[in-house]
Amino acid sequence: MRLTTKGRFAVTAMIDVAMHGTKTPVTLAGVSQRQKISLSYLEQLFGKLRRHGLVESVRGPGGGYRLARGPEAISVADVIVAVDEPIDATKCGGRENCKDDGKRCMTHELWASLNAHIFGYLRSVSLAELVAQNKPDVTVLQDQRAQPAAPRTPEPAEEIA
Repeated sequence: MRLTTKGRFAVTAMIDVAMHGTKTPVTLAGVSQRQKISLSYLEQLFGKLRRHGLVESVRGPGGGYRLARGPEAISVADVIVAVDEPIDATKCGGRENCKDDGKRCMTHELWASLNAHIFGYLRSVSLAELVAQNKPDVTVLQDQRAQPAAPRTPEPAEEIA
């Protein structure tokens, strides 16, 4: 199984919206700049995400996109399914016609089981978790600021010959 650019970009863009869209809608131009994803590609992805009810668009000045529900209620699997990204390790796409003669291959159950595990894992990971992983730990930053800087020892002067 391989996750394509479409799925990766969709998840990345949704994390960006979750991180930056808490107070005001996020523009796709902003997402494009921050994440280095083509604006036209984002427009295509967000059309699908909107149709699946994961984001809502806000028109007018200050408009853009925001999450349609809380980040804890949106899973990575929701995002990937919304952009038509197949999560499938089987050769046959789950149709059980893996072999040239149209019959099921000997490893079909193995790959189908792997699909179920992957999908279950992706369903268990929320955008909220990914946002938390990508935000700097405020307490660590505060601790670093509170500690005095180590004294610097001056470099020895060069001798001039």
